[in-house]
Amino acid sequence: MDAPVRQIAEKAGVGIGTVYRHFPKRSDLIMAVFRREVDACADAAAFVAAEHQPGEALARWMQRYVDFISAKRGLATALHSGDPAYDSLPAYLQKQLRPALQTLLERAAAAGEVRTGVDPDDLLRAAASLCAPTHGGDPAHARRMVALLMDGLRLNR
Repeated sequence: MDAPVRQIAEKAGVGIGTVYRHFPKRSDLIMAVFRREVDACADAAAFVAAEHQPGEALARWMQRYVDFISAKRGLATALHSGDPAYDSLPAYLQKQLRPALQTLLERAAAAGEVRTGVDPDDLLRAAASLCAPTHGGDPAHARRMVALLMDGLRLNR
């Protein structure tokens, strides 16, 4: 988030002018990164659904979401900065992630692997809350907490 544009350009293998041509303001670059990461997380739902049973696909995607939230902690600062440049990003996140999670939830519920009627927005918020930086910022802690949350959704057999 705070990296100098010169350093970003060097890591990308482009000149600083190229960065500014594509992203005239730092907020433009942050928004592009955020959207790309949200899209990758949403797209992962189809991949796990194709490779795993519905309940396992849901659990794996939720862990992917945890990784996204944990890795993008700095973006949360930008989102909550009050800068109007970021006003559209929370809605973008919901627009992309909610349907991906909804599909996984419906498949897992239809397979009798998780309870029905789970609101994807509630689950997204609950998982994000469990990713709050605690225990020295250990990302493994957030993964364990979300695994417990997912266990709570499973039907007893």
